[in-house]
Amino acid sequence: MKEYNIEEVKNFKELLNRTVRLYGDNNIFKFKKRMYKKGETVEFNYMTYKEFGKEVEALGTSINSLGISNKRVALISKNRYEWIETYYAVLTGNKIIVPLDKSLPDNEIISLAERSEAEAIIFENKYLEVMKKIRDEKLSSIKFFINMDAEKEEDGILSYKELIEKGKKLIEEGDTSQRDAAIDENEMAVMLFTSGTTAISKAVMLSQGNLCQNVLSILPYVKFDEKDCTLALLPFHHALPAFVMNVLIYVGATYTFCDGLKYITQNLAEYECTVLVAVPAIVEVIYKRIMKQIEKEGKTKLVSNMTKITNVLDKLHIKVKDKVFKDVHKALGGHLRLLISAAAPIDPKILEGLLGFGIRTVQGYGLTEAAPTVSIENDFDVRLGSVGKAIKNVEIKIKDKDEQGIGEILVKGPNVMLGYYKNEEATKEVLQDGWYHTGDLGYLDSDGFLYITGRKKNVIVQKNGKNIFPEELEILINHIPFVKENIVYGRPTWDDDLDICVKIVYNKDEIKAVHGYKSEEDILKEMKEYIAKINENMPPYKHIRDVIVTSEELIKTTTAKVKRHEEIAKILGENK
Repeated sequence: MKEYNIEEVKNFKELLNRTVRLYGDNNIFKFKKRMYKKGETVEFNYMTYKEFGKEVEALGTSINSLGISNKRVALISKNRYEWIETYYAVLTGNKIIVPLDKSLPDNEIISLAERSEAEAIIFENKYLEVMKKIRDEKLSSIKFFINMDAEKEEDGILSYKELIEKGKKLIEEGDTSQRDAAIDENEMAVMLFTSGTTAISKAVMLSQGNLCQNVLSILPYVKFDEKDCTLALLPFHHALPAFVMNVLIYVGATYTFCDGLKYITQNLAEYECTVLVAVPAIVEVIYKRIMKQIEKEGKTKLVSNMTKITNVLDKLHIKVKDKVFKDVHKALGGHLRLLISAAAPIDPKILEGLLGFGIRTVQGYGLTEAAPTVSIENDFDVRLGSVGKAIKNVEIKIKDKDEQGIGEILVKGPNVMLGYYKNEEATKEVLQDGWYHTGDLGYLDSDGFLYITGRKKNVIVQKNGKNIFPEELEILINHIPFVKENIVYGRPTWDDDLDICVKIVYNKDEIKAVHGYKSEEDILKEMKEYIAKINENMPPYKHIRDVIVTSEELIKTTTAKVKRHEEIAKILGENK
């Protein structure tokens, strides 16, 4: 297979130093000077890679001066340039970064802060109160609290801005601790918590070798360069947007920040973005908006015919789609050349439609445990319906194939995680003889293209890319009085998403013993009140939207295990 040439880097220090050397005068960040109304002339501020490199070294030097013994630094904020600076300052100083989900409720932030064993945390002002609670009540091992938005140190909370200035002064005085930090590419560098409650979520351990190899393994097949500009849309604490961030920094590209979901197309135009990484829900909204406008203008048939003609011309290497469909391209900012859809499957018809307009749309397959990319559609070989071929240096095989060749997807390569932190049992379960057992189902065709046919056994994947593990909610629901057992499932919605719902089996005998009699209507009302309380301590995407109650037991195997798929099929069949 054809591929682009790339230069090897073993760790983040080498990656950043290379980019500063080659693209030092390029802009890593492009910021609006203020919020602008539509139609106003937008003015920008910029930060170059040279400036970024200096701030990263200054911040890293200041962090070193704090004397963090176990090297762990937690990080929580929305997407902003300080998040990226912190990430690189920690990693280039041979420390461990622990990114936390910005949407977590306070109780989960507290729990993960404790589980991470971090000694420092960098956060934005939104989290100031929960940070003070962690500090004052000594709820974790964190000793240093650093506020991105504080102008100066106050009440023992350090100022991010002052740390940068302190670091610059230390460097002027001869402190070379950050510059001299030796990187061990094989030890844990990033601790990422999977999407679960704090009680059962696993902490994935990734090394700098894992992460850099993943960057180097995609660049031979998908073209990115220093002229690219992207809009930061997906939260950086997820493995995928952090991976794309590293890819774009490697090539010297520019990062911009989204003003909000309703401003995506406006921002794409204002920043002249060429690359966008999004979840299917956003891609679908963009596509449907385009199609609705075409329909409104009475051009549906014309566009369909022109797509067929330009597809034929494409095969003859005559590229005219950007001119023929210039209005469509203009609706996406006029500069977008690559749209990456990730985190959940996307409707193949939408992929085909966008490609028909000349918008290169790529999807791939990955997991946090694979740092995260396993396969991706590439610039040389595309097969619609697949998630591409394995990236460079990564192997895929299918275990326990059925008659159709479908089985569990196994992955092997330098991108596969070190394991789960302090969870040897879970690590041994998924890492065997160097192969990571994904729990996902799929097959490989004769040319090596991977097709996903089923998600992990139980995980509910919403259109926004969020994973909901039913077990975490079932554990909580089983604590409700009179609940005998329950099953959490995803119920399809009108817009092809999934609502989180639960079927509760109540203990009829216990209720009778306590209350004598209680109608099912009253039981349902009470259960909904308990569920509402559970929802209060969960991020919105995990909220349970509907409740069914029954005294009839769930379908089980002879060993008393719930036949999840049979039970869910029964529920959905009965409640159409």
